[in-house]
Amino acid sequence: MVFRKEDIIVSTIARILIPFIQLYALYVIMHGHYSPGGGFQGGVILGASMVLLLLTRGHDEAKYKIPENMVITLSSIGVLIYAGIGFLCILLLGNFLDYSKLAVLLHVDPAHARSLGILGVEIGVGFAVMAVMYSIFLDISTGGVLPEDEEPEEGTEA
Repeated sequence: MVFRKEDIIVSTIARILIPFIQLYALYVIMHGHYSPGGGFQGGVILGASMVLLLLTRGHDEAKYKIPENMVITLSSIGVLIYAGIGFLCILLLGNFLDYSKLAVLLHVDPAHARSLGILGVEIGVGFAVMAVMYSIFLDISTGGVLPEDEEPEEGTEA
């Protein structure tokens, strides 16, 4: 049995900082098509906030707040958003990620359609990168074996 000593200072600082880190990550994602940054950088920042939660609260509470199914779903949704926008451009007789073709569906001029298309792709990349970065950290920190996967020792009940 592993006993975990909780440090109240670290826990409090993390609880205060995590929402601001996530808000900054969303800012980076949403302004990625106007300025440096974007989906990858914002996704890494979001993933880092989830890693901070895991480090300060432990595996059980992090898993309660962010279940594995949610991580898998978010990474899949991110890839589907990215690929979906690309294939939608192909269906509209353009090239893959030719955002100007989205102007027909969005009822805006091609320049604005490019901006919105890039924003959509940045959001998809952000979701995927966040989920994958968290998943990689989780796999590395647990050695690929989650606590519920471990077999009970002999002489103890499951």
